[in-house]
Amino acid sequence: MRGVFFFSSLVAALVVAAYPAPAHACGGFFCDNSQPVNQAAERIIFSQSPTGEVTAVIQIQYQGPSERFAWLLPVTGSPEIGVSSDAAFSRLQSATNPQYMLRTTVEGTCHDPFDSFRGSPSGASDAGASPDSAASDAGAGISVVDAGNVGPYDYVIISVEGEPENPADVALEWLADNEFDVSDFGGEILGEYLERGMNLLAFRLSKGNSAGSIRPVRISFGQGAPSIPIRPTAVAANDDMGVMVWVLGRARAIPANYRHLELNEALINWLSPTATYNSVVIQAANEAGGQGFVTEMAADAAPFADVIWSDFGNFDGIADADWTDNKRGLLFELQRSYASIDGVLDVFRRHVPLPAELEGTVSEDDYWACFGCWGLPSEAELAELDVEVFLTDFRDEVIDPMEDTADLFRNAAKMTRLYTTMSAHEMTVDPLFDFNADLEDYSNVHNAERIIECSELVTRGEAPWRVVLPNGDVVRGEGFSWPFTVGDDDMPANRRILRVGTEGNGSVLTDNGPSIADTLAAHNATIPGPPVFVGGGGSECNAGGSTGLGFVALVGLALVFVRRRRSA
Repeated sequence: MRGVFFFSSLVAALVVAAYPAPAHACGGFFCDNSQPVNQAAERIIFSQSPTGEVTAVIQIQYQGPSERFAWLLPVTGSPEIGVSSDAAFSRLQSATNPQYMLRTTVEGTCHDPFDSFRGSPSGASDAGASPDSAASDAGAGISVVDAGNVGPYDYVIISVEGEPENPADVALEWLADNEFDVSDFGGEILGEYLERGMNLLAFRLSKGNSAGSIRPVRISFGQGAPSIPIRPTAVAANDDMGVMVWVLGRARAIPANYRHLELNEALINWLSPTATYNSVVIQAANEAGGQGFVTEMAADAAPFADVIWSDFGNFDGIADADWTDNKRGLLFELQRSYASIDGVLDVFRRHVPLPAELEGTVSEDDYWACFGCWGLPSEAELAELDVEVFLTDFRDEVIDPMEDTADLFRNAAKMTRLYTTMSAHEMTVDPLFDFNADLEDYSNVHNAERIIECSELVTRGEAPWRVVLPNGDVVRGEGFSWPFTVGDDDMPANRRILRVGTEGNGSVLTDNGPSIADTLAAHNATIPGPPVFVGGGGSECNAGGSTGLGFVALVGLALVFVRRRRSA
């Protein structure tokens, strides 16, 4: 797979990142959970301004040789093209990931002969050839609407003139003739967009840029509604491909033509949410025919500008300082502060020579592949570095793209994060997003309480427990396993499936609440309470208890009784 239509789905199948739980002295089962869920997904930020203009920031994922990279997108008109940074997405996702927090308390007193339990029994744990020249070469049937380069990319926007029988074939042939590698793109679905009068935006890497230079693109459209042309993505989609969208606008966002999914929290393994959350979403989406979104968070948008921009405010101080006699210090400061941000290495490569001492021992590619591994050029070698030009280039390529992305959040009232998964055969309808001012904010933090039901006859590891979920449902269990797994016939992944419009709370299409309650009641009835002493001399414990441990305890009591009588 070489090219992409909307998100370039060319990498491995998507899974939940296996973030291990923080290490605590008390061990896995008894420690409380505070685990963020981190989905690997195709990621987009949509922003609709108060006057209706839509901006999209799209992360591009690609593996392969740079000369084979091509990225196509149907667009209306001639949008403004820019770039952003992967760092913006990483910071934003980290701040908005769903978190499932389990607080543990203990009822009664458990038997603990070895005093092996460590840590507090309650309380929360610690968390953790350029298209520019191609314009005059447009062949019959093709008009070049715009062309240029931005960041590491050459781009061109073309329209198909006239009424050819297969407009996509005409567009793809022209792109191939102009050195865009589109050999793996199918034209059938793409043609549907072109027949509606849409244009085609195509990207490739500029000469001299490697695949490592690929970064998100920012596309500013005119007035409209945020929408994902998902259907062409099917040609390169993995099964159950994750799609994560942040929608910014005047109110909480909704999937206007997709279903709204409310997850069944009893199916999430609260003892290990990172291992199961994505599987629950996959099943929930499948139950909705692959055309539903889970709302993972809805909140005020402005605070997330600081999440993205947190360490960029000091650039003006760096730029205003006098580096005339300390150019090496300038490079060190920028490297230290911004090395992980897109565009830094590209700017350095354009302006900074390799240290003379490395000539003949380290290739240019190796030097820049591990820039921090080698020394900086000497002050003498940097004599020709124009600091003003260098800093202007750095601002344009590194600082401004991050600040522009942060500004989208500063200028919006609300941010909504939505997530789903879908496979190629489910990509038949392009998701469209709108806003509903009647809906309340929605937290990404979910709190549940686990109560360990102790008895002197059992250890805490043997004691039964119950978990009270945020919606009030109770799940009983024992041992170290969650009692429900994805795929259980009697436990759906959706509590409810709704159709939500621009007003009100939506209409319920499927309500699994009663069946979930019945399943929980039937299951909970099979989990006995803690074992207790019963009968006249304590010679029995309840049938649900740990009988072996009860027998040992009774023998001990008998020995004490005999010894006391003999000493009397």
